[in-house]
Amino acid sequence: MKAVVWHGIGDIRLDDVPEPKVQEATDAIVRITTSAICGTDLHFVRGTMPGMAAGRILGHEAVGVVEEVGSGVRNFRPGDRVVVPSTVGCGSCSYCRAGYFAQCDRANPGGPQAGTVFFGGPEAAGGLDGLQAEYARVPYAHVGLVPLPDSVDDAQAVLLSDIYPTAWFGAKLAEVGTGDSVAIFGGGPVGQAAVACARLQGATRIILVDGLQDRLELAARQHAEVVDFNAEDPVVAIRDLTGGSGVDRVIDAVGVDAQRPAHGPAAEQADERAGQDRRESRQAAPESRPRGDTWVPGNAPSQAARWAVQAVAKAGTIGTVGVYPPQVETYPFGQAFMKNLTLKTGNCNHRAYLPHLVSLVATGALDPTPLVTRWPDPVDAIEAYASFDRRESGWAKVALEFGGEGGMPPGSGEHAGSGAATTAGGSRSTG
Repeated sequence: MKAVVWHGIGDIRLDDVPEPKVQEATDAIVRITTSAICGTDLHFVRGTMPGMAAGRILGHEAVGVVEEVGSGVRNFRPGDRVVVPSTVGCGSCSYCRAGYFAQCDRANPGGPQAGTVFFGGPEAAGGLDGLQAEYARVPYAHVGLVPLPDSVDDAQAVLLSDIYPTAWFGAKLAEVGTGDSVAIFGGGPVGQAAVACARLQGATRIILVDGLQDRLELAARQHAEVVDFNAEDPVVAIRDLTGGSGVDRVIDAVGVDAQRPAHGPAAEQADERAGQDRRESRQAAPESRPRGDTWVPGNAPSQAARWAVQAVAKAGTIGTVGVYPPQVETYPFGQAFMKNLTLKTGNCNHRAYLPHLVSLVATGALDPTPLVTRWPDPVDAIEAYASFDRRESGWAKVALEFGGEGGMPPGSGEHAGSGAATTAGGSRSTG
């Protein structure tokens, strides 16, 4: 089968690899109809998340059709259409039963202290092959698959595999509630999804901060207030917009690959930190191998974290879902301490939120479709990775359509395009 395979930092390829087989009684084999490229995948190629094994299939977002199930899977059968949660949980340990699927005690071969298991990640994350392939093995499939109604098409469902649960989780971590003002740092897919998720959880005002015009325009179409950090100091702008107090809640959807402002009022302050930023960048990506302007790690790993602490009001809450891998040790804890902030972070418990999000899409309350801006053929996957990595205009979210019987093309969902808490406007692009 065809699959996107990691061979080393700065080296990914579309390879022919063996099809997966059922290995355990609770496994299922899913034929992938649609997958997607995520910013987390870029960490592996940029070198900001270590421990990948050569030959690992990438990807942790997918929609597909069940092809085969093990003897221990009684709630799915071949032909069922499903969405695959990005993280893996057994469903039986105390953490899974409490909804902390990302901290499952049994899924990781490294044992209870080994941490989150997700598809297409490093050995420390379970060493599972990913979902950017024609077929995938899903362990603990009786828990790790979520059924899809025909009112939810592939374009909607693939964003429920990771992006929208992560955004929903970020808003929950930030304790977003009725009447809150919320700042979202990062206008990538998770940041864009967080606009809708924060609104659905009660936020009255939503301010999104980014430095790319197409991302800011996408957020503005969702009626978020936008701040361009290359044109104004985002902390000053947020304080001005909130009468000097700062926002009640912050969602950090950026993580380790943050970029310094290139110009504008915030750039001068960033220039004063240039030496510290370089040291942090070397710590975050000690083995990076850029190729020109591709696969370049972020040049200010703690930038979003610092802005978040500065922009939130005293006694406010920060929810961090942007990835900060273990080697990153810099955080403005002293400033957070002096402001009595609540800091919450971690990997999303996707399975806990997916059924509710599927229901929101199925009823038309949420429509994630317009966030998918590119649908390249799988044969163009590596070129698509490069465009997404370079943050090229119009490449907000990239889906890979493997096709085949059982897939539902974009726009075929019963309520496609009708969601009130969604990205307004826009149409499918076929770059």
